[in-house]
Amino acid sequence: MELKTVRIEKPEEMNFILGQSHFIKTVEDIHEAMVTAVPGARFGVAFCESSGVALVRASGTDEELVELAKKNALALSAGHAFIIMLGEGLYPINFLNAIKMVPEVCRIFCATANPVEVIIAETEQGRGILGVIDGVKTKGVEGPADVAWRKDFLRKIGYKL
Repeated sequence: MELKTVRIEKPEEMNFILGQSHFIKTVEDIHEAMVTAVPGARFGVAFCESSGVALVRASGTDEELVELAKKNALALSAGHAFIIMLGEGLYPINFLNAIKMVPEVCRIFCATANPVEVIIAETEQGRGILGVIDGVKTKGVEGPADVAWRKDFLRKIGYKL
């Protein structure tokens, strides 16, 4: 077995969701969940098929985001992994419950705009995701000024009243 890391390629501020599912209809079901959760959402989703012809299957509402999702899925080439690239102004929090409710979704590895490295194990049989490195190492514990900044930020972006 060989361990590798694959860096997710994306613009700095772009959010994405990385997960694992178990069936070829994942692409269509995630597409439906996304447009139901946020009508008009711009996204691209790609899924690594892990049997048969083992292709990257893809869909979405924005061709550039679909292409970016396909590029990242192919770089991962990990069994039944899926990645959803979100358009500007969209956040994972708007979609996570809908994605988790898709019957074939097994797990979510991360949902973030941070830089991410995916830890991959590769054997003679194939590849699998062991986990992710999401962002940077923690630098300390928040103090009163940090608490005030956090509360102000959440209200500024409309997530708290």
